[in-house]
Amino acid sequence: MTGETQAALRARIVTAALSWRGTPYRHQASLKGVGCDCLGLLRGVWREVVGPEPEAPAPYPMAVAALDGEERLLDAALRHLVPVATARPGDVLVFRWRDHLPARHCAIVVDSDRMVHAQDGAAVCAVAISPWWRRHTAGAFAFPHPSTEH
Repeated sequence: MTGETQAALRARIVTAALSWRGTPYRHQASLKGVGCDCLGLLRGVWREVVGPEPEAPAPYPMAVAALDGEERLLDAALRHLVPVATARPGDVLVFRWRDHLPARHCAIVVDSDRMVHAQDGAAVCAVAISPWWRRHTAGAFAFPHPSTEH
């Protein structure tokens, strides 16, 4: 993918994320049309757009408010994604449910007001980035360019 513009990369990410809509929720899965959770969605889009996953995720609890205190999701985002000040289409948002809890959810921005995510009890879908989601955002990140080392 040498020479791909950032705009073209973002468009491919959005197209890939939207193609997961309707995939049933399955904890720790990452197969389009079969099942995924929020991290599985992100992993699947990574494989489609960037290439092989940089690391396999360790098992993680289903409970979004697990109180182990470790910032596994945010730490992984910092290792493999590029922090950005303002999320744009194609970027990843990471969320925490409460200020004192670790981040436990992620989504991919598809336009200025919508994101694609997987949430327990629902299939992958595009939803509004409402004020509630904005208040719970713990970080915004861009995918690395496929031509860079990751």
